[in-house]
Amino acid sequence: MSGVLHVRGLTKRYPAFALEEVSFDLRPGAITGFIGRNGAGKSTTFKSLLNLVHPDAGEVRFFGLEFAGHEREIKSRIGYVPGEFVYYPRKKLGAIVDVTRHFYPNWDEEAYRRCLERFSLEEGKTVSQLSAGMKVKFALTLALSHRAELLLLDEPTSGLDPVSREELLEEFLRLSREEGVTILFSTHITSDLDRCADEILYLRKGRLAERGSREELVDRYRLVTAKEKPENSLGACPTADGWTALYHTGDAPEGKPASLEDIMVHLEKGGEA
Repeated sequence: MSGVLHVRGLTKRYPAFALEEVSFDLRPGAITGFIGRNGAGKSTTFKSLLNLVHPDAGEVRFFGLEFAGHEREIKSRIGYVPGEFVYYPRKKLGAIVDVTRHFYPNWDEEAYRRCLERFSLEEGKTVSQLSAGMKVKFALTLALSHRAELLLLDEPTSGLDPVSREELLEEFLRLSREEGVTILFSTHITSDLDRCADEILYLRKGRLAERGSREELVDRYRLVTAKEKPENSLGACPTADGWTALYHTGDAPEGKPASLEDIMVHLEKGGEA
């Protein structure tokens, strides 16, 4: 099976949590948003894809290649930004880059210099001197400087101010549209996906609850407002004036299109009933 990333039946079980039978493919050049509440299994999925934790079952192929036996080649073609920034805080950025560039035979010094300028990064600064947004931009710089074809980004916009988030989303769009980079990034900030995502994967309690294009997903649901709590909805939330409830489009006699946030919040509330 060829393609950027092909995942079938990915499973990882812990005593108190299980990632169960996760399957999806990434469309080349597309931005795929990976949504779900905290603890849904998004980080476990990333770690399982890269064998940072050993999956219990499933098939994972990058560019048609199995990770086992092709790890070096695959890693030279992908960029991974984990949820936690793990570089030594007192190391200067230039020193980190000097070490990093030796791991990638396809390191592109011109691309690296362009990223420094685009992100306003200074090699003489230490990691501890960077804001949260600049740390993410530095991690992206390292990924883009070896011409990564696929970016795996775990909560890259979490904790950023609105301006920094917008700058990163603009960069994701540029990479996708102008350079054909495929991007998978997890988030619980669904407004980010309204801005830039082509595809959506919705993970709920360790299982994929929804997947498809952003347009397809929002077309599947309608949001209904009512004075009393509606019956037989997929999930209902109280408001100052009554209730909002989520229905499949064909089951709603009236209502408005639901946003990604509406869908996730109401489905999660429905699961609590």
